[in-house]
Amino acid sequence: MIEGLSHITFITRNLDRMEEILLRVIGARKIYDSGDATFSLSKERYFLAGPEDAVIWIAIMEGDPLPTRSYNHVAFKIAPADYEPARKRIAALGLEMREGRSRVTGEGESLYFHDHDNHLFELHTGTLEERLRRYAQVR
Repeated sequence: MIEGLSHITFITRNLDRMEEILLRVIGARKIYDSGDATFSLSKERYFLAGPEDAVIWIAIMEGDPLPTRSYNHVAFKIAPADYEPARKRIAALGLEMREGRSRVTGEGESLYFHDHDNHLFELHTGTLEERLRRYAQVR
């Protein structure tokens, strides 16, 4: 039985560029940089994101990017008050961004953006409980 999420790994051709996204948009903090050492498959860096009671370990490794874009994505929870500042930070990095799909009112808002390696990220203001409660009201 799983105990929770261990970590998320993204393969990127440019560690510095991905680090900038993690630091400036996600608000992560770097805790490790392998430098030229390769203890795993390639150079890597580790980051922690989120509050101490719900920290997420994010790893980035140097390698070939995804060949195409898809809707497969990682969604990070943000507070509604952080929506507009996040949108501005994404825009400042010149990343392709789109506002969320049409939603049922009350299930939260989303910002989607692709990084330079075809990873899709979502910043979402809602929770699963809010979404399910709202869907039950619509039925």
